[in-house]
Amino acid sequence: MALPIYASPLERLWHRTRIAICVVIFLFLMAPILIVIPLSFNVEPYFTFTAKMLALDPDGYSLRWYDQLLTLGMQAPEGERDSAWWADAWANAQWVKAAQNSVIIGFWSTILATLLGTLAALGLSRPEMPGRKLITAILLSPMIVPVIITATGLFFFYSNPCSILGPLGPEGGCGRLTSTYIGVILAHATLGIPFVIITVTATLSSFDRSLTRAAASLGASPVRTFFKVQLPLITPGVVSGALFAFVTSFDEVVVVLFIGSHEQQTIPRQMWNGIREQISPSILAVATILVIVSIAMLTVVELLRRRSERLRGVTPQ
Repeated sequence: MALPIYASPLERLWHRTRIAICVVIFLFLMAPILIVIPLSFNVEPYFTFTAKMLALDPDGYSLRWYDQLLTLGMQAPEGERDSAWWADAWANAQWVKAAQNSVIIGFWSTILATLLGTLAALGLSRPEMPGRKLITAILLSPMIVPVIITATGLFFFYSNPCSILGPLGPEGGCGRLTSTYIGVILAHATLGIPFVIITVTATLSSFDRSLTRAAASLGASPVRTFFKVQLPLITPGVVSGALFAFVTSFDEVVVVLFIGSHEQQTIPRQMWNGIREQISPSILAVATILVIVSIAMLTVVELLRRRSERLRGVTPQ
């Protein structure tokens, strides 16, 4: 916001100081993230800037680590890049398989978290709901409790759910959820539900209840009122919560270490294994791609926020 022309010298000084403080804070927060991007183009297998990179020599930069994301684990990485080569990469490349797992697990956990979180937010938004504060605290606890504690509890619960739920299924057995896609999806949905509840609840706080009463007075059933009146107005909040739930799943590594197996290895776990077993700048290449994806998702969230303000008749400041 620009200063008015009648601002005093002290106000102008504070304005410049505030801008400088904001720039310093921005650099403090973003420097560790932005430094990864040029390092991912290093031609050498180092996690540091080489002399050629600092001199902006083109020979110091390469796309070899991005190429390794496709070739690592392939049966014939040096072959001609035809349809058979791409089929080999899709079926055998370690990073590609990790990306497939991340998308599959993230998609289904987001669907489940969005559905359950939206239903919970609708119930908690009703003033006649008994014990709202206690229920809200319980539902938001996965976001507050350290992830390592949640992962440990999920591991013991999923390892032997019969001990808590009792015998289920044929012959009294209920199976294990560890080392399964269903177990990882349920665990990620548990972590994503609080974000959906928060965003949808915030959207419902400004929802005009007279609209639902008007629809009911015109003969609309509760289900029709929800889908035709309420849902279109809270959709930005629902989609924002879904994006946060997807990012939470896509970025999660601790729960996957406890619940998942090699078959459910996601991108964060692959990065963890790469750092622990073999340090390679290909990890920086993946990090760069994830930064770009995160920026795109944040942009979508901001656009949805502005759309929600326009629907509610609020002018962005």
